[in-house]
Amino acid sequence: MADTNVFKPKGDAKNEATTKTARAIIDSEAAARVAKTARLRKARLAQEPVEEPVKKVKKKATAK
Repeated sequence: MADTNVFKPKGDAKNEATTKTARAIIDSEAAARVAKTARLRKARLAQEPVEEPVKKVKKKATAK
């Protein structure tokens, strides 16, 4: 028994091709997502920090 994978049913070959194609698409989308995240992070860090305005606390009117 040299190689048992020689006689595969046709359905298995189609399933493997579909799986291989799907994984390639998923991997390319994941790589694009990582690249986009890195690009956006770099752009965000390159911006000057914006100071948030100090919120004034309103004093409640007291009843006399």
